[in-house]
Amino acid sequence: MGFELFIALRYLLAPRKQAFISVISSISTIGVAVGVMAVIVALALMTGLQGELRDRILGSMGHVYVWKTGGIDDYQAEIAKLTAIDGVVAAAPAIRGQALIVSETSNAFISVKGIDPALEPDVTELKDTMNRGRVEDIVPASEDELPGILIGRPLAQTLDVDIGDSVTLITSQGTLSPMGVQPRYRHARVAGMFTLGLQEFDTMYGFVSLPFASRLTGTGGVELIQVRVDDVDAAPDIARRIENELGATYTAEDWANLNESLFAALWVEKMAVSIAIGLIVLVAALQIIASLVLLVMEKSRDIGILKTMGTSRRRISRIFMLQGVIIGLVGTAVGAMGGLALCWVMDHYRLLRIPQDVYQIAYVPFIVRLQDFSVVVVATVFVCFLATIYPSRQAARLDPVQALRFE
Repeated sequence: MGFELFIALRYLLAPRKQAFISVISSISTIGVAVGVMAVIVALALMTGLQGELRDRILGSMGHVYVWKTGGIDDYQAEIAKLTAIDGVVAAAPAIRGQALIVSETSNAFISVKGIDPALEPDVTELKDTMNRGRVEDIVPASEDELPGILIGRPLAQTLDVDIGDSVTLITSQGTLSPMGVQPRYRHARVAGMFTLGLQEFDTMYGFVSLPFASRLTGTGGVELIQVRVDDVDAAPDIARRIENELGATYTAEDWANLNESLFAALWVEKMAVSIAIGLIVLVAALQIIASLVLLVMEKSRDIGILKTMGTSRRRISRIFMLQGVIIGLVGTAVGAMGGLALCWVMDHYRLLRIPQDVYQIAYVPFIVRLQDFSVVVVATVFVCFLATIYPSRQAARLDPVQALRFE
């Protein structure tokens, strides 16, 4: 053990006449621990929220949307072109529209999405999230049977409908009559219920077949192609590659761009929460300064003796720097372990429930990223080190003659 470390540990651990300074040092250590634990938990919370929303969104929609100027006449040929591009693993057609769905007891506005039941499971997780019925059931078995529609379980509860019940879809794309433009009415049967996990999809989406969606919205064919890629982080690059390789008539937009405002708001919220809670660490650093200043005042006689024995100013400075760093290291270690433990408990037992109407999901996982954890630990130790500079310099500048004058 080095000389400076030996003296620093004795000053921290040995009993003092002035117990008040020991109390301040203990409070400083506790403050650092609480600050580190709070920052780790806050970052894990926001990281988990972002990750959960991203996974739910990517499971409910394609990674890249592709439009073609002039429309898509043969979607099978377009899918063949897209799947030949490196990074694209699957593609499926879609038609989108808006409608009012009406049951015998209630009604709701929904987004209608026309899909190919054979290709849609390759792009989204709709098939895996079906609670009742099958995706293939949206195609009527005969001409006499009504076309099917898949709706979310919460929407089914709102409409008070079950599998096989009939509903009416009303769209603004109406027909011209002597009385003006009349809304278009189409009847459908509830063919299945799903739970994608996002309230926006579970309460406001309905999936129908492509022919039925075309008649319902008045479109002449497929509106766009959904693309699934092997690496979601590479979706923006693949979207640009699609435009470059297929020509100027194609327009591609990735999931990150479509949800840019949402994730930008979550990132700002994450940074704001982290900075606000990180102020706890700064308060603890100020307590370290106070405790070291008081310690220098208490140990002025000892400092004078050490200097008269030949101890250099640099070694005196190191003694008090080491004390502050030890407080920071102990507090950081305790806070880091406490933060990891608390995150595990909160995630394992799913203790944090949030309103679905605000964040779209009911439960938030706590995910501790190695990068965030490392930044918190390193930054805290660095702040604690900065807090030792002033007191250690004051100790090094202490005149031994003045310190021992009245001894």
